[in-house]
Amino acid sequence: MLCLQGDAVDAINPSVELLTEADRIDRLRLIRSDNVGPRTFRSLVNHFGTAHAALERLPDLARRGGAQRSGRICSADEAKAELAASRKFGITWQAPGEDGYPARLAMLDDAPPLLALRGDTKTLMRPIIAIVGSRNASGAGLKFAGQLARELGEAGFVIISGLARGVDQAAHRASIESGTIAVLAGGHDCIYPPEHGDLLASILDHEGAAISEMPLGHEPRARDFPRRNRLISGAALGVVVVEAAHRSGSLITARMAAEQGREVFAVPGSPLDPRAAGTNDLIKQGATLVTEASDIVNAVQPIMDRPLMHPASEPDSEPFESDPQGHDRGQITGLLGPTPISIDDLVRMSGASPAIVRTVLLELELAGRLERRGGGLVSLL
Repeated sequence: MLCLQGDAVDAINPSVELLTEADRIDRLRLIRSDNVGPRTFRSLVNHFGTAHAALERLPDLARRGGAQRSGRICSADEAKAELAASRKFGITWQAPGEDGYPARLAMLDDAPPLLALRGDTKTLMRPIIAIVGSRNASGAGLKFAGQLARELGEAGFVIISGLARGVDQAAHRASIESGTIAVLAGGHDCIYPPEHGDLLASILDHEGAAISEMPLGHEPRARDFPRRNRLISGAALGVVVVEAAHRSGSLITARMAAEQGREVFAVPGSPLDPRAAGTNDLIKQGATLVTEASDIVNAVQPIMDRPLMHPASEPDSEPFESDPQGHDRGQITGLLGPTPISIDDLVRMSGASPAIVRTVLLELELAGRLERRGGGLVSLL
């Protein structure tokens, strides 16, 4: 078995400036305001320079997007109260580039602008492998997930998963001693499933960690699990799927991993077992077949040898138009509908500049009229 040398970490740009407390409050206010998701947050901060400046412009941008009334903007008192409650719970809120924020996760265009974390920050900075799979996994699947997690831990990797029943919990339990990270779909005080509260406590007691982008008190809903899955894959060098039926959440994680440029691994299973149908399909589609931990180590070792540099500017850094002309706005909006369309097609069909198209889309999103989908697609709500 190959092993990492020493306490390997993902290298990031040391020039990233740490946030002041006022900056942290402003970032939390912005991401907690209506119709502002991670991508929109990034676009706003890129354009206006700071979260504070973006907050001042939200009402005007939403009005120009057709909002009948301005959406709720999180107040400074609300943000301060959330940070204070988090500290009492042992939670810190870290921004990309700060200690404890996984370096590879920070590279995503939809990375959380602030990440709530508990536990050992050093664990979050080490090389990470994700292991996911079926909630109703077979006995053989659970055993193999545990074996992989244990051997990868012995090789120096941290295991990340979603604290779910089945494969997730098997991977966590087998890697508690070597280091494991639980990614939560809800707030840190809303553990799902509830019976895994003791498992999470054990993870934290053994220098592991837990992360979430949700506020305290947020009960996980169905739509929160895909959001959680992007964090699992985004923080990792690669994702291992042990068992997954067709249309399972684990396949969503594998798809996200591929879109994020992560390695995708799949454990083959019996063609007679529907719990292996998804993993077998992944192998047909080009995922790396895994029968032992060394398959994973050998595949990710070359990636680890390449330094990971935090980008000097946010990836979504195209300029915006300060105030598009009315005919441009109407033409772009007219091309939108409930069927997703790519932003590149909008630019080509409208004849408007990319800056104008991006500005109109931002206004529509802040007005609650636009939905962004994967692959650069957008549609009207």
